[in-house]
Amino acid sequence: MTDARGVPVGLAVAGANRNDFKLLQETVLNMPVTPPRADPANADDRPNLCLDKGYDYREVREQVESFGWTAHIRTRGEEKQAKRDIPGYRARRWVVERTHSWMNRFRRLLVRWEKKTENYVAMLHLACAWHAYRAAGVPV
Repeated sequence: MTDARGVPVGLAVAGANRNDFKLLQETVLNMPVTPPRADPANADDRPNLCLDKGYDYREVREQVESFGWTAHIRTRGEEKQAKRDIPGYRARRWVVERTHSWMNRFRRLLVRWEKKTENYVAMLHLACAWHAYRAAGVPV
């Protein structure tokens, strides 16, 4: 999970054969700093969570609602329609895809050499910390 600048804010590790939507709660619970809970009555004050159509499940919408956030989840065919109707349209998930690309610059993450999950998670945390440091604009 990333913020609007692509800084990783949450992390969960599972096998490649596991659906992403099943890791939503674990990812949110692993966020070091969670957004403050907003007033449930005021929808404008709630944090937003943008997800692609792979998260278009009732279970996900309920989880996001229980976190006190507003879900922006694409339904099947909605993005294709927007791409056709809106000139210069860009998908919202490009920030996440860009962050994945940044993570793949770490060879140790691109090819998983670690056999223990704990070691792999430690390397992921190091890569996330590096990207957060760089996004803060601190000169190296």
